[in-house]
Amino acid sequence: MTSLWTFFQELFRLCTPITILNILWAATFGMVVGMLPGLTATMGVALLTGLTFRFMPDQAMLILIATYVGAITGGSRSAILLNIPGTPANAASCLDGYPLARQGKAGYAIGLAATASAIGTFFGLLCLATISPLLGKIALKFTSWEFFVLAIFGVVICANLTAPKDPLKGWVAGLFGLLLSQVGQDPIQAFPRFTLGSLQLMGGFSLIPIMVGAYGVGEIVSVMRSPINYTVKTHIQRIIPALSDLLRNWKHILRSGIIGVFVGIIPGVGEDTAAWVSYDFAKRAAKKPELFGKGSIEGLIAAETGDNACIGGAIIPVLTLAVPGSAPAAVLLAAMWLHGIRPGPLLPIEQPTFIATTTAVFFLATLAVTLLSLMFVRPMVKVLEVPRSILMPIVFVLCGVGSFAINGRIFDMYLMFLFGLLGYYMRENNYPAAPLVLGFILGPMADDNFRRAMIISGGDPTPFFTRPICLILWLATILAFLSRSGLGNLFRRRLGSHA
Repeated sequence: MTSLWTFFQELFRLCTPITILNILWAATFGMVVGMLPGLTATMGVALLTGLTFRFMPDQAMLILIATYVGAITGGSRSAILLNIPGTPANAASCLDGYPLARQGKAGYAIGLAATASAIGTFFGLLCLATISPLLGKIALKFTSWEFFVLAIFGVVICANLTAPKDPLKGWVAGLFGLLLSQVGQDPIQAFPRFTLGSLQLMGGFSLIPIMVGAYGVGEIVSVMRSPINYTVKTHIQRIIPALSDLLRNWKHILRSGIIGVFVGIIPGVGEDTAAWVSYDFAKRAAKKPELFGKGSIEGLIAAETGDNACIGGAIIPVLTLAVPGSAPAAVLLAAMWLHGIRPGPLLPIEQPTFIATTTAVFFLATLAVTLLSLMFVRPMVKVLEVPRSILMPIVFVLCGVGSFAINGRIFDMYLMFLFGLLGYYMRENNYPAAPLVLGFILGPMADDNFRRAMIISGGDPTPFFTRPICLILWLATILAFLSRSGLGNLFRRRLGSHA
């Protein structure tokens, strides 16, 4: 009851003209970013992280979360109209959204996607408000030993799920991210590591230039190299979906919401996986699965509900464990650190109202995105007609401003260029960027807690393998590793032959 009262207090406190203005422009910006092929939610949130550095923490979080929700919701526009997902999270929406558009139901498909997105986001919001306090209590049992193993588990599971065809590439990217986080002075004894005598490297790499470079500049180069010109060739008619379509598919909505939240809680997985898993489960449970991929309302609802429910799920581990559940959530985690907020088990003690504030911010962002999605479909679709030769230079300038604004160092802009080239190389060779970013974020947590645990135990490593929570996390890590490695396949073949 106290939490509900705190939520309403924070909600009323945030209902000011400046808050409404910020949330409206941020939601609009997020939807535009999501609609434009080649831009992603991670890129949009990363751009605004640097630009909101001088904002108050609650306003900055509001802007970033509104951009996050808007981008995931807006990505369905280009998926439906152009058969090109605006963000990776909307790739599953292409399968049935585009066939609906070709049947002359583009407006209805957009309205259906917007409504399903709103339902999924509100479901994730409900889980954020209820699960975060419970998970926070469990997180209080974590000590240095558990946090080290948790960091390893996060990188392994993220690499598994973001590189399904070749998990080795995901593990390589995650390991490289862990190594990058070790550059600079160590936090315990201030001993310089891997600095090569450079004063610029004494403070280590900054997170924002790495993320903006890997996601933003890398995507800009990829998009500009593509010879395809995107054009809108359909008309928008009816937008508001029929209530009967939603009620008839309530099972798909509920199932996809649960799947989205669960996938979001898993470190580093993200909305694209939630959408595909939700779509797959809906197809398996459908009475007429042969209609999927040909304009199925069930498939579109499942995909859009799942990816948006994942947003709330991805923020849950950010607040309670300081471990991001998705790439955009990783940027949110970085933004919290920049604004002096320390997510993790001690967050309810140090800032008792912050979870309620985040929930209220999430609620306002979801409400704004839903209203804008249904009210301004026609004018916002016109953004898809902007030539990339005009759009991408603007985005590139924003990338540079965002990288420079955090520390005011030209060196960070050089880093952005360097990691932009690295991000492009990784994209062209199917190395996922998410494990690299997650490894860089979790690296300091793994390093600090490993050294602190060894100091406490006097150099004895056995608590890493004897404490109950550590054992569970190690078992989950090993299972995740074996499930995707050649060794795991060998074991399964051996067991099958013996059976």
